[in-house]
Amino acid sequence: MVYVMFLLLKSYNFDKLKFTKMKTSLKLFLFLCTFLLINCGGKQEKERPGYGKQKVVVDNTPASKKVDLNNKGIGPVKTVSLDAEINQELVTKGAKIYQNMCTACHKVNKKFIGPSPKGILDRRSPEWVMNMILNPAEMVKKDLLAKQLLVEFNGSPMANQNLTRDEARAVLEYFRTLN
Repeated sequence: MVYVMFLLLKSYNFDKLKFTKMKTSLKLFLFLCTFLLINCGGKQEKERPGYGKQKVVVDNTPASKKVDLNNKGIGPVKTVSLDAEINQELVTKGAKIYQNMCTACHKVNKKFIGPSPKGILDRRSPEWVMNMILNPAEMVKKDLLAKQLLVEFNGSPMANQNLTRDEARAVLEYFRTLN
């Protein structure tokens, strides 16, 4: 619109009418309008009431490498008590369960269909690990980290193996030996 006005005014011969002051004022007005139009349009930063301007920080760390030891996950396990010494009886039981139920998707020393459990307790809380074993469907729906893992591993959800809480605890104890 401003550009059209500018073309019309430019084509009009103001010199004949001796409106030099008006001509200068119109040019200044058009310049100002153009300047405002260019600088005021475009991107807008929105403020949410009570929060101020929000700065978004993007973390490109793969979910399998992120460390979150405070997240307990979503499921039946609220607390897990780990003894200072590893319980070898539980390790044997957990290794057998892992071998039978988990190796189709998880490999100890490498990324496969699912993440490697090696060093998992350096990155996740024991509660989170057990809740992921016992309650994978709900974890993927409601836990941010589980959602990110699902995306990272090409949408392959963890199968619910219907383990008991004691069996999941045995697998957790086995994972303690994989550091």
